[in-house]
Amino acid sequence: MIDAVGGWEYRNPVIPGFHPDPSVCRVGEDYYLVTSSFEWFPGVPIFHSRDLVNWRQLGHVLDRPSQLDLDGIRPSGGVYAPTIRHHDGVFYVVTTLVDGPGNFVVTATDPAGPWSEPRWLPGTRGIDPSLLFDDDGRVWLTGTREKTEPRYRGETEIYLVELDPVTLEPRGEELVVWEAAQRGAVWAEGPHLYKIDGRYYLLSSEGGTSHDHAVVVARADAVTGPYEPNPRNPILTHRHLGLGHPITCTGHADLVETPDGEWWMVLLATRPYGGGNLRGDNLGRETFLTRVAWEDGWPVVAQVEPVAAAPALPEHRWPAVPACDHFDADRLSPVWNHLRTPRTPYWSLGDSRLRLRLRPETLAQRVNPSLVARRQQHMDFAVHAALDFTPAAGECAGIALVQNDDHHVLLVRTARGLELVRRKAGGDDLLASVRLPDQPRLYLGVEARGQAYQARYAVRAGEWADLGDPVDGRILSTAVAGGFTGAYVGMYASSNGRPSSNVAAFDWFEYLPLSS
Repeated sequence: MIDAVGGWEYRNPVIPGFHPDPSVCRVGEDYYLVTSSFEWFPGVPIFHSRDLVNWRQLGHVLDRPSQLDLDGIRPSGGVYAPTIRHHDGVFYVVTTLVDGPGNFVVTATDPAGPWSEPRWLPGTRGIDPSLLFDDDGRVWLTGTREKTEPRYRGETEIYLVELDPVTLEPRGEELVVWEAAQRGAVWAEGPHLYKIDGRYYLLSSEGGTSHDHAVVVARADAVTGPYEPNPRNPILTHRHLGLGHPITCTGHADLVETPDGEWWMVLLATRPYGGGNLRGDNLGRETFLTRVAWEDGWPVVAQVEPVAAAPALPEHRWPAVPACDHFDADRLSPVWNHLRTPRTPYWSLGDSRLRLRLRPETLAQRVNPSLVARRQQHMDFAVHAALDFTPAAGECAGIALVQNDDHHVLLVRTARGLELVRRKAGGDDLLASVRLPDQPRLYLGVEARGQAYQARYAVRAGEWADLGDPVDGRILSTAVAGGFTGAYVGMYASSNGRPSSNVAAFDWFEYLPLSS
């Protein structure tokens, strides 16, 4: 459909599935974007676009164990809210390792990597750090932290500190420059500082990252303030639209200007789905895009729509990622993640197969299990895999649907047959099982229609059968499981506490979005 502004339209979210806390920067005609990754490894996925709508994943910023220690990290701990900036030919990503040493910076001259080892920022507290490279050569860091003596839980403040432009070490005193704009609002966070037409603008979010999320802005003539709040704050929220709106939780935003002077905002939001009492947010917080105009020296943000007029940029599509991974490359595709930092090479590629070594670790523990998984990115989808595996007693391998340690679903082959197991609130239930013929090859699948997840299997190619009734997929949503992450689906193997030399081989794995 043709639009008079950009000539084409786009659909939100622009990066579907669990991709929260987006931050963006422009270098010439190229745009680069990073998002949070929490307890998943590699950390901080990085994307590239030429039109702000079509994004391709370049890889990850934190792709080496030496950069990212996630050992024992709790669900929804780990890496929070990265910011990406570019200055004098160098890319900077600043972020926080929660439950770890805190805030750090990594750098690269090529956004595809390699990225440096972390430079920790001693003395800084809190989360959501962001950088401003001022035109006078000075470098500033903003972040958010809980107040030392809060009046209520979640009362935070945004601080500013200068960094040495060479070492990036903090110098001088920290200044508190902002609090929540709304009285009693929780979690003033996600600050980004910009210099636009000689003024400093501080963009932040508040209200928590759920339905009350909102974006506010303030401005000042000096970087240290005082910051004047926009009288029209919040400049973006969907909380007034009600819990039933198809796009909720809008917030944690970053601004970017196109070469022609258009302004746009990337932000997180969610798409709860499922009818009636089956509503959940399995996809997690996703990356959305919306237009920004300027009036009276303030940004005016368009409501976030499922379909909107695109930027006045030529549409630039990237080659589609194959739906089926045949594991014929020499390394895993960047769509695949591990749960926490892998310290041993439990997976291998060769002969067009992915092999998972069975280890004692399980999904129910805060460890690095033998799991290679990818984000669920669609409300309706199907996955299929070909597994070759002969289990001993106590061993299992197959497909896992994961929200966290205490909420996941396993479709796994065991010595007893094929089993469908649901773990909810820390308790395991065997939902269905079937005996299998004595042959190693087995085909596994899950087809999700909304919040109904139907497990399927075949002992001969193409002869699919259902296993049990559809599983209520809401256990994979934050509404039930809590936390900040979205659902993952992938390949899993475990010897469940026992030593083993066995291996599960996956010939291929397919992820297909399904039309409604």
